[in-house]
Amino acid sequence: MSENKNYPLTGVKVLDLTRVLAGPLCTQYLGDLGAEIIKIENPQGGDDTRAWGPPFSQDVSAYFLGVNRNKKSLALDFKSKEGFEILTKLIKKSDVVIDNFKPGFWDKVGLTNEWFNKNTKKIVRNSISGYGDVGPQGGLPGYDFLLQAESGLMKITGEKDGNPMKLGVAIVDIVTGMNAVISVLAALLLKRKVTDQSILTEVNLYNTGIFLLANVASNNLISGKEAKKYGNGHPNIVPYNLFKTKNGDIAISVGNDNQFKIFSNLIGFPNWAKNNRFKTNENRVINRIELEDLIQNALSTNDANYWYQVFLNERIPCAIVRSVSEALCHEQTLKNDMVKDIPHPKGGTFKTLNTPITINKQRGLTNPLSPPLLGEHSYEILKENLKISEINFLNLCNDGVIKDGRVH
Repeated sequence: MSENKNYPLTGVKVLDLTRVLAGPLCTQYLGDLGAEIIKIENPQGGDDTRAWGPPFSQDVSAYFLGVNRNKKSLALDFKSKEGFEILTKLIKKSDVVIDNFKPGFWDKVGLTNEWFNKNTKKIVRNSISGYGDVGPQGGLPGYDFLLQAESGLMKITGEKDGNPMKLGVAIVDIVTGMNAVISVLAALLLKRKVTDQSILTEVNLYNTGIFLLANVASNNLISGKEAKKYGNGHPNIVPYNLFKTKNGDIAISVGNDNQFKIFSNLIGFPNWAKNNRFKTNENRVINRIELEDLIQNALSTNDANYWYQVFLNERIPCAIVRSVSEALCHEQTLKNDMVKDIPHPKGGTFKTLNTPITINKQRGLTNPLSPPLLGEHSYEILKENLKISEINFLNLCNDGVIKDGRVH
């Protein structure tokens, strides 16, 4: 990481006690911003996602490779006396500690808020949990699929008459991870003002699921009416939907009345914009079924690429529906360097998604670290941070406290 000196979080040391998705995504993001990430893993198998496959690349799961770059792995059994002592020493050496333990874990092991305030200097803590520690479900573990169900997200996803449906990715986990990033960055700023205590930030999957309801929640809270499923449609904007053409689907998003006037002219029915049933967005929402049927009939006269070019030339928001493979290979994706080749932990390189933000035109680290092998950096971390000798290190390995995963 020495070549990545001028990034926003260069010099910030993060102790990563998370696994699976929300936490590892958070710490990968912080690593992309220059932080040093020390990932603590169970010596017996490590992060669960190491085994989540196929697919695998050289025996490393694609899932793990996708959210664990720019980290060093310390395989440590901190349930043992010696391991717990090492953990507490590393905490004292860290600027940020992130975990996804059940609420109450730190108190249970004796590392209370008072301990952190007494033994650390303005350390930033972030805890990621399923439901937090309040309410009837406080303290329970959380899973993205279940949270999509009970937050209401499933009830507004899918076809109008279809079954409740989850999103194709673990959206609650992903956004919880991003909320964790935001909370850590905010706390690092707060450190400038707080001089005598650690800073605890908390995020949980349940609150994220409710937060993701966004405008749908606002509609419900204002109107008192139950939210509906609109398939690919929008509850407040028309036309905003997927339409079939002669040879494929096209997504159209007409956000205001002036756009609708241009759209109507392009599609060959300028009188739609003068019709009292369609002239304003409010009326288009009320008469959505009639209007969408008319649009569908008009678009079926030509192919998707034809309409895409027609609308694009006049700045009408639209998109041809792509597969994942098509999206990842698309010129817009490649020009933005959103797919990156980075070193594989077992040699060579592999392709992965890049970070979505740039700072001074730089997207992520110039020389990112490959996702680590289990315990790959155990000796390096303990030698640099705790001045451990190789003999003591090997003794701890023999006792099962640490796994040595160095590549020889």
